[in-house]
Amino acid sequence: MTFNSTAFLLFYPLVLLGYFICRKIGGKAGKNLCWIFLLAASYFFYIYSQWRLVVLILFTTLVSWVCSLLIENTNLRLQKAEADGTATPEMRRRAKAQNTLWLTLTLIASLGVLFYYKYINFILGTVSTVAGWFSGEAVSLSIEGVLLPVGISFYTFQTLSYAIDVYRGDIKTERHFGYYALFVSFFPQLVAGPIERPGNLMPQLKDFMPITSDDVRRGLHKMAAGFFKKLVVADLLSAYVNRIYNGLDGFETVPALGVVIATLLFAVQIYCDFSGYTDIAIGCARIMGIRLMKNFDHPYRAKTVREFWGRWHISLSTWFRDYIYFPLGGSRCSKAKHLRNVAIVFLISGLWHGAAWTFVIWGAVHALYQIIGILTLPLRDRLLCRMHLDPKGKAVGAVRCVLTFLLVDFAWLFFRANSTADMGVLLSSLFSRACWSIPAAEVMETLGMTPVGALVTLLSILVMVLLDNIVPHGDEPDGSVSAAGMGVFIVVVWCVIVAWTLLMESDLASTFIYFQF
Repeated sequence: MTFNSTAFLLFYPLVLLGYFICRKIGGKAGKNLCWIFLLAASYFFYIYSQWRLVVLILFTTLVSWVCSLLIENTNLRLQKAEADGTATPEMRRRAKAQNTLWLTLTLIASLGVLFYYKYINFILGTVSTVAGWFSGEAVSLSIEGVLLPVGISFYTFQTLSYAIDVYRGDIKTERHFGYYALFVSFFPQLVAGPIERPGNLMPQLKDFMPITSDDVRRGLHKMAAGFFKKLVVADLLSAYVNRIYNGLDGFETVPALGVVIATLLFAVQIYCDFSGYTDIAIGCARIMGIRLMKNFDHPYRAKTVREFWGRWHISLSTWFRDYIYFPLGGSRCSKAKHLRNVAIVFLISGLWHGAAWTFVIWGAVHALYQIIGILTLPLRDRLLCRMHLDPKGKAVGAVRCVLTFLLVDFAWLFFRANSTADMGVLLSSLFSRACWSIPAAEVMETLGMTPVGALVTLLSILVMVLLDNIVPHGDEPDGSVSAAGMGVFIVVVWCVIVAWTLLMESDLASTFIYFQF
């Protein structure tokens, strides 16, 4: 089920009604009804479109929970021996080996499922290509009928973070399987995040806090903003972006200006699509009194690529930081190892996003950005000082913000390209004089953008920017909305209603981009 479907329009109000009824019962009975009802609703949300693959989320949930219980039981036995004074070095070594075994089993089970369903045909396709180079004949290796389970990358990372945190001793094991299963499958963030940590979400699912009018108001504002970003902005821009990126076979010459405009629009599209999903997820949960973590923080305001990743898909960036970058040594090592760690994280990040070489190249481009940024930072600051410019001044910050956006936007070309062949065509057009000589009127026709369409696009983006500044991103003290802000929300709500109706009637409603990851 997707947020922008008619089914969700019926599903969510019914879930709210049932949830509030369960909470009204109160006491232990009401508390038990709450988690049972939410777990059933979450699994229904998941199996609505992929019921055959529900066994996968059940499998990874069960394995990670059982192995975490075994880790805690081993720790409890060791702690008891330590308290009794009977612990020996051999006992400590054996306990560590056992815990490592249980964690390894969790990693194998969770990553094994992820690898097979998401990457097996990518690996086989790569092997086929290499084999074809050596043999001189076409080689085709693939496994038919392998479907990509929706949200598998997200719920896999949640189960892994839980098991690793238990192994490290950062959290205690949740002995109630129902609560843990709800943590893994909680429907607002199940399909595309945020990737929640057990320390934040699980206590909220166990100890239901009072729902205030502020929770409902903030939740509704978030949902309205998210639906506007997706239905009005992202789906509008996708039509123009697809004309270039999905229509390369129909071009004799790809207009370079069209590639530039489409790539700029894709930067806005993917932000509105993904942050729109996050806003809806956060809003849905907030109305139920549950607060999910912030996943976006004005990423295109970043002054460096490193800062961009501190603002974009925050839950994933911090996951890679805590579970891959820091264990590798982070920056507390030699310069060479530090750069190696950065490269590893971004290559894995690229592969996480999709089973295609375009995503790996996208990750490599961002790794290159980071490495060059680290190596040249002292030199750049010295040059600015010699030019009598403050490296932290507003003027320098504005220039850095623009340059960072252009770098990030250029990298989106690799992310959006449908194949490495398409990527080559797009890049070659940018460096072709003939491709730049195509008249602007012909470029706009290629994009399918009329003057009225261009105006609507600009106005939609402007309203989206206003929304990002009006809607609180966290628990800021001032959660009120001004009269002008309320006027914007009224316009937004009407735009969402109209856009939803038109998209449904014309069968143009698209799934969220990150559903494929």
